[in-house]
Parts: sequence; structure tokens; C-alpha cells
Amino acid sequence: MELGLEGKTALVAASSRGLGRAVAEEMAREGANLVICARTVAPLEEASQWIHDATGAEVVAVPANLSDPEDVDRLIKTAEQDFGKIDILVTNTGGPPPGPFESHSVEAWSTAVEQNLNSVLNLTRAVLPAMKKAKWGRIINITSVAVKQPIDGLILSNAVRAAVTGFAKTLANEVASSGITVNNVMPGFTRTERLDGLAENISETQGITVKEAFARWEAQSPMGRIGEPKEFAALVAFLASERASYITGTSIPVDGGFIQAVL
Repeated sequence: MELGLEGKTALVAASSRGLGRAVAEEMAREGANLVICARTVAPLEEASQWIHDATGAEVVAVPANLSDPEDVDRLIKTAEQDFGKIDILVTNTGGPPPGPFESHSVEAWSTAVEQNLNSVLNLTRAVLPAMKKAKWGRIINITSVAVKQPIDGLILSNAVRAAVTGFAKTLANEVASSGITVNNVMPGFTRTERLDGLAENISETQGITVKEAFARWEAQSPMGRIGEPKEFAALVAFLASERASYITGTSIPVDGGFIQAVL
């Protein structure tokens, strides 16, 4: 299927590893110009070189703290200098630490809001004017199945990512007349470094092996397995495309059937 991403410019946040990197690679394979960012320089540069070598795409890598509006402004200016404008924004952040409510301080909650909500607001605010002027844009937020079916032990993520969902649904209505779509994609248990870390935490706190933690997650999926990042990335690329022009204001799971709700 021709997605029509050739020549479009995609900014994929937190894309040095995990789901962000998988999405960035998929965008590049579909012909998009690519801007990637992360806080740490070395893995970001490695990801940039790997994606370029694998796909031939032009990749601009910019170290940035997305909770800092000044860093975001610098990121967007760099992207615009290289490619003119951002057509596609994929927001993404590392997940907050696990643990029950009483284990998290007020500062931990503030940090979760800064990293997982404010970063989305900062990026969206920065790219929206050019998208409205062009009468075309795609904003896709990577959230979690936890916004639909909260996951025990992930109270920070459950709460803050739900705020992103409410924001996106409202924004979708506000910008629809400008040819901009806003959607969320909700990953289920997917094979990433983040999931490895959660498995290790469960192993330490519940006295089971990492292998047993993964087996629990696999058992919760009707498909009986953990998802692969490329399966998730394929949907994000579709939502970024011309083919998805009438899809907006929705949250779509990529979870192997984990969510049990009918709607």
C-alpha cells in the first residue's frame, strides 16, 4: 500500500530506542524525512546512523529535553532549517517508574507530569502553527493500553497518560477543520527495554523470575505472546499517511487483544 509519506517530514520523539526507534525506522522506510530526538547523545547518534544505513533516509538527530520549552523550540528550528516544516509529529516518552500510590512522592508526580504530559503539550504547541498554515498535519501520541484498562503497579503512567488522551481528543476537534488529525496509539505489552525493566521490577518485588513475569503477560494476551515494536510502528505509519485522512480523535490499541472492553 502506498502511504504517501514520500517527502513528508516526521518528527519522532524519544526515538533512540524502543517504540520510538521502531516508529522512526518505519517512517524512514516509507520515504519520510526524519527528525529524531532523545536526551542522551550517544544512543541518539547510533540510532540516526543505523536508520540512515538501513533505509537511506535523511535523518537529523537533535538531543533535547522535551519538558523544556526552550529545548523544544531549538529542536523545531533545527528541523525547519533542514526540511522546511514538520508534517508529522509522533509524541513519545519513557514511562514513569512503577510502584503503588504511596511509594511515589509529590516530586515523582510532578516529574511524571513534566515528562509525559507537558512534553506532549510543548511539542504540539511548537508544530501546530505551521500545520494549520499548510492545512495538513498528523499528530500521533504514543500512550498505553493502561488509559483504557489500568495496569496494577503503574499508577503514574495510568494517570498521566490518561491526561494525554483527554487532551488529544479535545485538540482533534479544535484542529479538524485545518486538515490536521490527532490520534493516540496504545501499545500493549511489547518487547522493549521498558518491558525488560518492568519484568525485573516484578521479579524483585514479587519473588518470581523475569521469565515468569513475561509468561504472565503472555497469558493475558489472547494471542499468547508479546508484541513486536515493528507491529506497533506499522499502525503509526498508517495513521501518519494520506490513507488515514478521515481518522481523528481516537485511541487505537496494538495489544494482541489484551483490552477486554467491547468499546
